[in-house]
Amino acid sequence: MGRVDGKVVAITGAARGQGRSHALRLAEEGADIIAFDICRDIPVADYGMSTGSELDETADLVRKCGRRAAVRQVDIRDRAALDRAFAETVEELGRLDAVVANAGISPVGMDRPLNAFTDTVDVNLLGTISTVHAALPHLADGASVIVMGSVAGLAPELAGNAVAGPGGYGYSFAKKTLVEYVNWLAVQLAPKGTRVNAVHPGNVATRMVQNESTYRTYRPDLEHPTEADAEILFRNFHAMGVPLLDPTDISHAVVYLASDESRYLTGVQLKIDAGALAQRQIER
Repeated sequence: MGRVDGKVVAITGAARGQGRSHALRLAEEGADIIAFDICRDIPVADYGMSTGSELDETADLVRKCGRRAAVRQVDIRDRAALDRAFAETVEELGRLDAVVANAGISPVGMDRPLNAFTDTVDVNLLGTISTVHAALPHLADGASVIVMGSVAGLAPELAGNAVAGPGGYGYSFAKKTLVEYVNWLAVQLAPKGTRVNAVHPGNVATRMVQNESTYRTYRPDLEHPTEADAEILFRNFHAMGVPLLDPTDISHAVVYLASDESRYLTGVQLKIDAGALAQRQIER
């Protein structure tokens, strides 16, 4: 316990899923949390986004860990709104030691319109970069920037295919570009002792994956596939045979990267994918 004691960490997409998991693990280890989420639907994604009550619930759970929480409903595509949200919440909690750029969408499917590509790039790439850039003025030397990537960024063919549609291509492009962004920004911030690292999960058990559009991507032969229909392919995706990773599996790495234990790690592309990429490299 206490691996990030006294630190303040900002997390986007914190109302549920991976973002909430990161917030709770960090709070359990002593961090105060700034929690951002959009709390309204993005039309191109045919699964619902988070709600304001879910964001409030994340804050309540953090407080039950004995830590402080500051929340804002903010769209990461709106840089001016992000600037205001960071200024207000950092003033409220007194400092900022780490930022976890976690928010993202995945509107996959052949039936998605062209704006599935553009909207995904706007959220997953431009929104992530805007989050980091809005946080930078508030981060002290020696801080930690954590970018949530994907195995699709390290092996783009995993998402960029016809079945995944324009949203899949946009997702893959955004995550691939973030790999280079992390490398270049890490060098820029290294003299300040500030680290910039990316975490690249496989398929994680959140609403982004657990929805019919994703199931159809894995089972295009079925009109209305269920998670049970897609499970065998989910298992085949990961070399270790687990269908979906638990969000906590990713959060453990986030705690490590936010802590001083990782003070000399920067520019790292950390895979947490149950062997998915290693399996594909061998099969080539």
